[in-house]
Amino acid sequence: MLNSTQVSYFTFGAYFDLGLFKYLLFIISMCFYVVTICTNVLLIVVICMNRSLHEPMYLFLCSLFVNELFGSTGLFPFLLILSDIHTVSFSSCYLQIFCLYTYANVQFYNLAVMSYDRYLAICYPLQYNTYMAFNKVIVLLVLTWLFPLLNIVIMISLSASLRLCGNIIDRLFCDNYSVVKLACSDTTIIYIYGLMYTFIVLFSLAIPIFYTYMRILRVCLSGSKQTRQKAVSTCTPHLGRFDITSHVMRQQVNWPQQKLLKTTIA
Repeated sequence: MLNSTQVSYFTFGAYFDLGLFKYLLFIISMCFYVVTICTNVLLIVVICMNRSLHEPMYLFLCSLFVNELFGSTGLFPFLLILSDIHTVSFSSCYLQIFCLYTYANVQFYNLAVMSYDRYLAICYPLQYNTYMAFNKVIVLLVLTWLFPLLNIVIMISLSASLRLCGNIIDRLFCDNYSVVKLACSDTTIIYIYGLMYTFIVLFSLAIPIFYTYMRILRVCLSGSKQTRQKAVSTCTPHLGRFDITSHVMRQQVNWPQQKLLKTTIA
């Protein structure tokens, strides 16, 4: 039985020999990564340099752009490998898990804060500057990053201490579920933690998000045509990001439920 300290590397089993096509995929991935980095850096610089954009909405968007840089840096460098055998060290694998899961969590928290910001701006425009003061924006931004970081640190601490029976990950990148599946020791604590986190995050954040947008929709339907157009143009990008991020979050936190259900049935 292998201990987690004895597993020095993981091998990605989802890769296979593509021949010369691997160079084409490498170039495409590299271009996509460079475009992602350049675009988000440019947007961050524009927001930071332009004082007229130092408003809550743009500060939250800047946080999203920083998170995009963080998440893409945690994913693409691990994909840009030309070798036929894709391996990654134990520490690098958990570093990627930390980056990707933190990215998904910060994205979800950030979207919740942005929905609250748009709710105040559209439903309480006269009191908006009072409710969304600069100090409150800073506190919300700090909490947006602090809570996900604490969650991921706890999750990695639990999974990194497991005894592993193998080192083959049937994915293109490292994820916590694939690593936990290799465990020989008891994983009940991790499953319980996953269930608790599913309830806390998906319900405590998703419900306020839907509530705020329902209130915004109500204002749109009862307001003038100009008010509706402004509200819809402001909230549409938020809703698109919420749909994508919620899918990623479900992939992260739903696996404990599925595993626990299978264990209960068995």
